[in-house]
Amino acid sequence: MKDMTDIAATMAEIGEQARAAAAELAFASAEAKTSALNAAADAVWARRAEIIEANAQDLEFGRAKGLSAAMMDRLMLDEPRIQGIVDGLRAVAAQDDPVGEIMAEWDRPTGLNIKRVRTPLGVVGVIYESRPNVTADAGALCLKAGNAVILRGGSESFHSSSALHSCLVEGLRVAGLPEAAIQLVPTRDRAAVQCMLTMTDHIDVIVPRGGKGLVGLVQREARVPVFAHLEGIVHIFVDAAADPIKTLDVVLNAKTRRTGICGAAECLLIHKDVVDSVGQGVIRALIDAGVEVRADTALQHIAGTTPATDADWGCEYLDMVIAARVVDDVDAAIAHIRAYGSNHTDCVLTEDDAVAARFFERLDSAILMRNASTQFADGGEFGMGAEIGIATGKMHARGPVGATQLTSFKYLVEGDGTTRN
Repeated sequence: MKDMTDIAATMAEIGEQARAAAAELAFASAEAKTSALNAAADAVWARRAEIIEANAQDLEFGRAKGLSAAMMDRLMLDEPRIQGIVDGLRAVAAQDDPVGEIMAEWDRPTGLNIKRVRTPLGVVGVIYESRPNVTADAGALCLKAGNAVILRGGSESFHSSSALHSCLVEGLRVAGLPEAAIQLVPTRDRAAVQCMLTMTDHIDVIVPRGGKGLVGLVQREARVPVFAHLEGIVHIFVDAAADPIKTLDVVLNAKTRRTGICGAAECLLIHKDVVDSVGQGVIRALIDAGVEVRADTALQHIAGTTPATDADWGCEYLDMVIAARVVDDVDAAIAHIRAYGSNHTDCVLTEDDAVAARFFERLDSAILMRNASTQFADGGEFGMGAEIGIATGKMHARGPVGATQLTSFKYLVEGDGTTRN
């Protein structure tokens, strides 16, 4: 445990160690990084009882703090979830190493050969709330991409994150990589977050994972570049050509599988021509599943709905609540999503290729889906092994941020005594 009486000095020390580790990781072999991640996975599974015991302390802290049911669900670790963490570590370990990948290569008439190759970003700072699995996901992805990482977990997940971090360090030790490659800020004090946001000499990018309050704070106050999304205001549009069975399955899964994740559906838009044939059944199924449906006037004749207010359009509930309204056509759905969406994930349910193409072409969300649950908005489901977050901005990384997205590039230029006229 570091001396935390002077947080600014401690954070500067952590930053210096991370910068030194990043210099070594930039040329670490793919085999060493893979070995570290597999050894970490072994350690997590071997120490699962210890991790669950640490998590119990965090759950007790969360209950005392009055965390919502959704936040408590994010915080909780059991053996199946630890198995998921282990699987995620192994999946990242098994991926191709992005560092050194030749992205493009060309020759110039001057005789120069030019390559654009992937290179690590350097040091990544990750600030997150509740979800202790982010400790493993972020640590693994940053390491795979040759980056050092400074992890600042939420106060709620302090013990769980510490236990998982210890396993990651064990993996680094086994592989002979610098232990400072993955550091966990050893304090709940919020002053550490403020330090990270201004550590431009030590941190190359900040990734916030958490609620609107945390992400908004980071985006407002960070002097370091940020990869983030503020909210996941996820829409599903049920088109006139939607398949009723697919629609029922997708909507129920998108809303109810896990309500507390950023890919959970928050607003249902129903084409006016299928309100009675498809929409009514879907809304009844949602209500029967325990979802509160806040409906516009065109849907309030359906028993069990609650009248929607203006505040329901553009709301991220992260709970068993969904807003629902009738729209005239795909263009009206697009207009609604443009007005109230967050450019995270939006879905169209239709068998009409032209409608799907229009939806895909005219919306600019980071993820657009057709006939698939928005709960798939996840780096692991995209084949990335895991994700460090989902970015909705347009600079550098967008959508799920995996190991490849945690790299930049450099140009390698070779000549043969070549001079410029």
